[in-house]
Amino acid sequence: MKLSQFRFDLPLNLIAQHPTKKREDARMMVLDRKTGNIDNKNFRDILDYFDDKDVFAINNTKVFPARMYGRKEKTGAKIEVFLLRELNKTNRLWDVIVDPARKIRVGNKLYFGENDELVAEVIDNTTSRGRTIRFLWEDTEESFRVMLESMGETPLPKYIKRKPDEEDRERYQTVYAKYEGAVAAPTAGLHFSNELIKRCEIKGIRFAEVTLHTGLGTFRPIEVEDLSKHKMDAEYYRIDEQACKIVNTAKESNRKICAIGTTTMRALESSFTSEGLLKPSEGWTNVFIHPPYNFNIANSLVTNFHLPKTSLLIMLSAFAGYDLAMEAYQKAIKDKYRFFSYGDAMLVI
Repeated sequence: MKLSQFRFDLPLNLIAQHPTKKREDARMMVLDRKTGNIDNKNFRDILDYFDDKDVFAINNTKVFPARMYGRKEKTGAKIEVFLLRELNKTNRLWDVIVDPARKIRVGNKLYFGENDELVAEVIDNTTSRGRTIRFLWEDTEESFRVMLESMGETPLPKYIKRKPDEEDRERYQTVYAKYEGAVAAPTAGLHFSNELIKRCEIKGIRFAEVTLHTGLGTFRPIEVEDLSKHKMDAEYYRIDEQACKIVNTAKESNRKICAIGTTTMRALESSFTSEGLLKPSEGWTNVFIHPPYNFNIANSLVTNFHLPKTSLLIMLSAFAGYDLAMEAYQKAIKDKYRFFSYGDAMLVI
């Protein structure tokens, strides 16, 4: 398939700027792949579609406050530094993106905080906007983490046209987030509250936790028309024995297995056996799912509404079917569903 097939006109006012008052208050569009039916529900209605011994596979990654603002030595120019991933804990080396990049060269020092409490040195160029920096911090690891937490800002996507606030520290994070490493939230999971999870568990639905640390590569623009030529940035993932046991027990009993989010689906599709069972593994995945694709683990999917020509929309089309997915998106626009990170949900069964 071609990238141009995933273009659609999205009114900007449909991109959600704030979360719903309660997590499960979001709307939920339900797509039935067998019948082609499209229904309008609320996210709390997800309980109606799953039963005892069904499984929700969730991504327990945790977003860290990745966006920092500093100033360049001598000139004092304001610089945005977006932390991508830690390369070396001992030497405090990080992969980052800087903006404006043209001002930042190897050897420059960057100062953070009102009193320059934190200093970093640029030691390498990685891409046109990418740099490797070393934080010059000689105190404990714990104190360094506290400093990053205080200096960093919740990394809301750029299409949210406001400054992050204290509410975002909680709401741009799933309630089951555990392992820090993501620079973007696994947004399908944002609709689960602790109360809704408890109701799911009372009904007998089991939760299988996997980890995939979402990086900016998930959202990087696709620049090739031929989708088979697109290369995803690698992202770290981990699937343990416990998750495999829960998923495989359900699979062998022909129960429903629902991937909560495209990041969860990518993790599941990075680690399966020839018999179509989930296997424990850990490493880096750059799997890019596009039509046609045979899914191996999950038989249903929860996801949010995505922007045109993105890898997320393309994965949805591979799972739901291109025609049904695009029909659903036209209906979503007509019915004024809220799009992207703080937007509404879609359940594909």
